Amino acid sequence: MWNDDALITAFANSLTIAALSTLFSVVFGTLAAIALWRFRFPGKGLFDAAITLPIVVPEICMGVAMLVFFGTVMPWPRDLVWPLDLGAIVIAHITFSFPFVTVVVRARLASFNREMEEAARDLGASELRAFRDILLPHLRPALISGALLAFTLSLDDFVITFFTAGPNTVTFPVKIYSMVRFSVTPEVNAASTVLMAITVALTLVGMRFQRADPAQTESE
Repeated sequence: MWNDDALITAFANSLTIAALSTLFSVVFGTLAAIALWRFRFPGKGLFDAAITLPIVVPEICMGVAMLVFFGTVMPWPRDLVWPLDLGAIVIAHITFSFPFVTVVVRARLASFNREMEEAARDLGASELRAFRDILLPHLRPALISGALLAFTLSLDDFVITFFTAGPNTVTFPVKIYSMVRFSVTPEVNAASTVLMAITVALTLVGMRFQRADPAQTESE
C-alpha cells in the first residue's frame, strides 16, 4: 500500500480536506450554536431548521445539490464556473459537517450557568474576555468532540465527494471504491484497516477527553 503513489496521494487529499473542513466547521458550528442559544432575532426558527437540514437530508440529495450548485454559471464575475476540485469538496464537506458541530455545542451550552458570565462582566471583563475565559473553557469538550466528529465524517465521506470531485481530484474513499470495482486486492484491505484504525483512535481520544471533563465527572 505504501508503494502505491496514487493511493498515497488520495489519502493526502482526504487528510487535507478533512483538516480544512474540521477547522471551518468548528468555527461556523460554534458561532451558529451561540447565536441560536443567546440571541433572539427574526427568522430564528427558519435559521435553526436550515442548519439541521443537512443532518436529515440523504447524502445522495446533498451530493446532487452540490453538483448543481457548482455547475451553475455565476453571472459575476465574467460567467464564473466553480471548478470541481479540492476547494469544491471542502465547501461541500463544511456544509454537511458544521451542523453536527452546532448540535454538539448547543447541547453543551444547555448546561452553562449564565450567571458566571454576568459575574465576569460585572467584575470588569469585556465581552471578548468573558467569552475567552468563561464560556470557551466550558465549551472545550464539545469543541473537541465536534471537531473529531467533523473530521471523521469528512475523512470517510464518499457520496457527496463523488459528486463534487473532478477528474483530477481523487480522495481516499473514492479511490478505494474505484479499486474495489475490479477486485479486492491486498492494498484495499490494508487501506481499509488503516482507515478503521484512524477512526478508532479518534474515538478513543474523544472518550478520553470526555472522561477528563470536570463537569462530566461531577454530574456522574
